[in-house]
Amino acid sequence: MRRVLVAASGSVAALKLPVIVAALQQLPGVEVKVVTTEHAKHFFDPADVPAKIYSDADEWEMWKQKTDPVLHIELRRWADLMLIAPLDANTLGKIASGICDNLLTCVVRAWDLKRPLLFCPAMNTVMWEHPITAVHIHTLKSFGYIEVPCIVKKLVCGDEGKGGMAEVSTIIETVKDCLEQLHSLSLTEAQQQQQQ
Repeated sequence: MRRVLVAASGSVAALKLPVIVAALQQLPGVEVKVVTTEHAKHFFDPADVPAKIYSDADEWEMWKQKTDPVLHIELRRWADLMLIAPLDANTLGKIASGICDNLLTCVVRAWDLKRPLLFCPAMNTVMWEHPITAVHIHTLKSFGYIEVPCIVKKLVCGDEGKGGMAEVSTIIETVKDCLEQLHSLSLTEAQQQQQQ
């Protein structure tokens, strides 16, 4: 069983969250949980998402005393792979700067860099073209995170250009490839342990 943690931030592309989660669950042996920012909630109905959803309130409701589990650490421990789809400009800037002021960014800040983290930028074309965006994308890639590049399309706001989240099929294929690589690594490690 491979465990995928899907994170959604406050881009209009978060309306595709139910489709992404359902498509991931079609992959053999994949279990999915979801982390969402408060702003992302504006774009989807939780009833349409076929997985457990966590948001900021869950972090604080779960922790009552010092022996209780910390949700962002528990989610990081649970997941084999993290997928941020969509990654809006605000959350991109936070992650690149090390800010962790909500559940999603706390999970990312606590993420085990030996595990894959995929991110799918999604924002207005002019926001995408701002010079700081390229700096932030480069920073995330320097951490070892994997970009699923945005595409050119007519955006919901009416602008046309680059900034649209990658197609769901592209995102799922990228996740599938990463999970297959994880499986191959696990087999190699198991073989090495047997030889010792």
